[in-house]
Amino acid sequence: MASRLDIRSTPAENVTEATMFILLGFTDDLELQVFLFLLFLAIYLFTLIGNFGLVVLVIVDSRLHNPMYYFLSVLSFLDACYSTVVTPKMLVDFVEENKSISFLGCATQMLLFVSLGTAECFLLAAMAYDRYVAIYSPLLYALTMSPRVYVPLIVTSYAGGIVHGAIHTAATFSLSFCGSNEIRHVFCDIPPLLALSCSDIHTNELLLLYLVGLIEMVTILIVLVSYGFILFAILNMHSAEGRRKVFSTCGSHLTGVSIYHGTILFSYMRPSSSYASNHDMVVSIFYTIVIPMLNPIIYSLRNKDVREAMKKLWRKFGS
Repeated sequence: MASRLDIRSTPAENVTEATMFILLGFTDDLELQVFLFLLFLAIYLFTLIGNFGLVVLVIVDSRLHNPMYYFLSVLSFLDACYSTVVTPKMLVDFVEENKSISFLGCATQMLLFVSLGTAECFLLAAMAYDRYVAIYSPLLYALTMSPRVYVPLIVTSYAGGIVHGAIHTAATFSLSFCGSNEIRHVFCDIPPLLALSCSDIHTNELLLLYLVGLIEMVTILIVLVSYGFILFAILNMHSAEGRRKVFSTCGSHLTGVSIYHGTILFSYMRPSSSYASNHDMVVSIFYTIVIPMLNPIIYSLRNKDVREAMKKLWRKFGS
């Protein structure tokens, strides 16, 4: 088993710093670890099948070749990658005695999941704007949401995520970790690492509070304003079938947005001193592993076009 005190000496300051971390995870109980391994393996496989299946569906079915489904396919690809950053390492730790992760590996994991998580926030806001244009100005939709608009929105979502992830990763791993190297978590999240550091983390906490707060405020505001206009458009619709279809499509998106942003706000919009390992671990698992599994269900099963495309593809391969 890897040493729990794998450290390097820094003679000038007479301190020792961690060169690796130990991810303690949920429990040391062997039977519970086996159960959790099987549970999260099933969730991960369902996540990959559901999300990559949706990507393939959008690619092969010409009826889904419009900005709404392009955004949905990008979200699905992002969710599959997001889950992959965390889940495989967690699954290995359930069955291996060595639960260590290198300093560089921990930094890479943090960079990727913060970048992808932030990109999802921006992408959900872009999807809300897309729904606003489609419902509030349907005749201008093709012109307004042309490739010159939706492609930069997608690229900017990813670019913004990478910048945000790089800032927090650089800020976190510039700290000293000269005490325990045991992270009470299943992956390298920001709050448990700040709680582990022996440096002054006040600046890091302010950075986390203000940057996450700004991103959350801007993206949630875009969603609220977009759906405010959508609600106004719905109230002026004379067709009951039209209102039902709009409520179905937009309700799915609002459900996904509410769940995702709710867990993000709970996890990051408070000081690390209030970090409670087991409770916060469950919340983190929810938005990194469970939500990527739920998104294909939320966005697909309530969407008539996607269901029809799935039936068509199933008939094609079944015949």
